[in-house]
Amino acid sequence: MKNTYLNTLNGKPVGSDKTFESLNPATGESLGSVPISTQQQVADAIAAARAAQPAWAARPDAERKALMMKVAEVIKANAPYLADWVTREQGKPLGGLGPDQVPGARFELWGCEVWTQVPASLDLPVELAFEDDTRRDEVHRKPFGVVAAVAPWNWPLLIAIWQIIPSIRVGNTVVLKPSEYTSIGTLELVRLINEVLPAGVVNTVSGPGEVGAWLTGDPGIDKVMFTGSGPTGAKIAQAAAKNLVPVTLELGGNDAAIMLPDADPKAMAMGLFWGAFINMGQTCAAAKRLYVPENLFEPTVQALKELAEMMPMGDGLKDGMVMGPIQNKMQYDKVVDLVDSARQQGGTVVCGGKPAGGPGYFYPLTLVTGLKDGDRLVDEEQFGPVLPIIKYRTVDEAIASANRLDAGLGASVWSTDVEKAKQVASRIQAGTVWINQHGMIHPMVPFGGVKGSGYGVEFGLDGLKAVTQPQVISVKK
Repeated sequence: MKNTYLNTLNGKPVGSDKTFESLNPATGESLGSVPISTQQQVADAIAAARAAQPAWAARPDAERKALMMKVAEVIKANAPYLADWVTREQGKPLGGLGPDQVPGARFELWGCEVWTQVPASLDLPVELAFEDDTRRDEVHRKPFGVVAAVAPWNWPLLIAIWQIIPSIRVGNTVVLKPSEYTSIGTLELVRLINEVLPAGVVNTVSGPGEVGAWLTGDPGIDKVMFTGSGPTGAKIAQAAAKNLVPVTLELGGNDAAIMLPDADPKAMAMGLFWGAFINMGQTCAAAKRLYVPENLFEPTVQALKELAEMMPMGDGLKDGMVMGPIQNKMQYDKVVDLVDSARQQGGTVVCGGKPAGGPGYFYPLTLVTGLKDGDRLVDEEQFGPVLPIIKYRTVDEAIASANRLDAGLGASVWSTDVEKAKQVASRIQAGTVWINQHGMIHPMVPFGGVKGSGYGVEFGLDGLKAVTQPQVISVKK
């Protein structure tokens, strides 16, 4: 009989009368049961966070920083256990540990550790806004109170950490809802870090979308952090607006990568490949459409095809796997539909393009040429292991193509002339534009989207400020 994995509410394990199964996307097997939180349990979790918040915020900053470092130690000590859950539940292979290794589940846990340590090392000192002979005006950063966090299924532990750690670092408390597709690993992460945190500082509620709606629409919430789809983000923003609650929304993207005519396809192929296919393309800031000039088109396609065809794909718990399954059937069906649509709209499938068959949601790495702006695979975020490669004539045309969609999370420019690339980058409408790399986020560098990719930033000092509100103290001299 499979285990039931419980929520953490005020430091204690809590179940529910109703549960659902978490499934392994590589095999289809049930991994265990997860509680479906009731509306009362959501209210109880918010109440626990509310009760714990004043004492947590009143702790000396050095104490909270020290506890963050203890959380990082807990994550490191339990990384093998948690990485195993990520692979079994999300699908990404175990892979390596550091930034230079295959970016799988071990990489995700390494990221959890680092993204805990960095906020713990940062300070938000009092800022002097103005001073003269008559007055002194200081800006102090204050926590909001209770943060509602809704995490996605693609990097389930890492993105949960991005939401939890900055929030509690500055004196907020948190109620987290994990994705219903990847709940167990997240519930276990929160259970473990509660071993060193005071009760009520981080709580969880699990279940389907309605649980998230109860959480984010509750008047007891002071700030909402959400990573996920645009339509769900819009609903959350609408619910939060009724209570005048600020939100940070990271709503995915349809990132354009532009190769300039002087780029080197062979030298840049590996960077382009991982920019597009990290986590089977199931990454908000992955390259989702690649624009290539006519003079480089064939060598670029060939270099990416060679890489795509050599990457081992299978159950991520098996040795040597580099690629895993798509995480869930809904996303798998979307990928299949978009590739079928690409064929109907005149696209050429260079490699992949056919479901693998057998158990699990495996779909081969797929490159598609012959498409243009307006075709579905170009215009709709595929969030899977498929990359359309689009030919362009002038750089101005490529920039216009990159900017024409509502998405604006990330983008990249590839060139042997960095100054030229920076000029192009400045014309692209995206929260981050990388040069000769893609998706390379860093815990000290602000990250967020524009247009339909959301608003607000995470990471670094700007990310810490985003989970605080300014209070001005003005003194008459």
